[in-house]
Amino acid sequence: MSKEERPTRIYIGRLAGTTVFDPIGDRVGKVMDVVVLFRLLSAPLVVGLVVEVAGKRRVFMPLTRIIAIENGQVISNGLVNLRRFSQRSTETLVVGEILDHQVDFKDGSGKAFIEDVAMESTRAREWRLTYLYVRMAKGGKDAGNKIITPISEVTGLASKIENQKASALISQLEGLKAPDVADVLRELPHHRMVSVASQLRDARLADVLEELGEEDREIIVAGLDIERAADVLEEMQPDDAADLVASLPSAQAEILLSRMQPDDAADVRRLMSYGERTAGGLMTTEPIVLPPDATVATALAHSRRADVPPALATMVFVCRPPLETPTGRFLGVVHLQRALREPPGTMLGEILDTDIEPVSHDDGIGTVTRLLATYNLTAIPVTYEGILLGAVSVDDVLDHLLPADWREYDEGVLDAAIDERHGMLHTKAAKHEALQEG
Repeated sequence: MSKEERPTRIYIGRLAGTTVFDPIGDRVGKVMDVVVLFRLLSAPLVVGLVVEVAGKRRVFMPLTRIIAIENGQVISNGLVNLRRFSQRSTETLVVGEILDHQVDFKDGSGKAFIEDVAMESTRAREWRLTYLYVRMAKGGKDAGNKIITPISEVTGLASKIENQKASALISQLEGLKAPDVADVLRELPHHRMVSVASQLRDARLADVLEELGEEDREIIVAGLDIERAADVLEEMQPDDAADLVASLPSAQAEILLSRMQPDDAADVRRLMSYGERTAGGLMTTEPIVLPPDATVATALAHSRRADVPPALATMVFVCRPPLETPTGRFLGVVHLQRALREPPGTMLGEILDTDIEPVSHDDGIGTVTRLLATYNLTAIPVTYEGILLGAVSVDDVLDHLLPADWREYDEGVLDAAIDERHGMLHTKAAKHEALQEG
């Protein structure tokens, strides 16, 4: 074969993250993964790319829309189907499922872990997987060595492995926000989603679980050992942990609660005792709570904590001791914006807002929503007989007002679902008003 006819070899690990351009040089998105089909008696066929376009949306771009693939860039014909990528059962993701996979050499020389995969174009203008860059596994004479080998010399490439390592994929997730990591996990097959999730740090996994739908959260938690699952639940916001535990079978939920720290488990049990669509069921038990003699400087330091959600960081709840919920007497709130205008040594008791109307633990989501909207708040206190039980933030209300699996909807479908839900609520309100007038 002449130099001009020699096939182009592209390593997919390096291709991931490459920018996709249209024919006139405008940016379309970036490559996140490569989709392949395994066939009997032939090398795996590359059928398309998973491309992240504007809005962090991952879409499928068939190979028929690719003009050229070179290290450093991908040129497409500019046509993009904005429907969110959904993996089919016959498809395999190279970065998501093949990298870090273990294979066996047919000649019996040992096992190896895949660190990269090469694809090459054929005379039929197809792309197929051809070579593997592998690290030899421990136990063999070449342990730790890295070599390039033809795919035809190994077996087990298409097999599913429980608890498969996920170093390559996790390195791609570094720097992404929790909702974006959740989007990546949601697109993986369940066995791989569990494998990747189990290798995230406890705090990181807790943040990601808070962004996943109920079914995916249950699958991941079921795939963790009990002690690890309990540790992750302790890292979650109490209201999200309560929602997750409440969705599990009662026997599994009780075991998890028994393995959690007593204080954390008590918060979760208390939240589970309230109705799901009441202020008690919506609230978190861990807002920022300080005494009236704390200073503005202290309040700002607490607001800067990374573990405080943004919606709760805008408000400090001022109470008499004890400061753990349920607290002593609730005195009022201090808004972050007001605190920023005061000298650092100002005591919170001097700048209290006592006009915020708290809600009761049994007030419904409608009451909570009305007060948040009326007073332009991001959070509202929940009290009982003058003591602070917790706070409801606007993001928790939105989670319950949107359709149950809103995270998995495309924008157009979500718009239609919200419009339909709004219409139903409007009709119910109109009927209620008519009954009142009658």
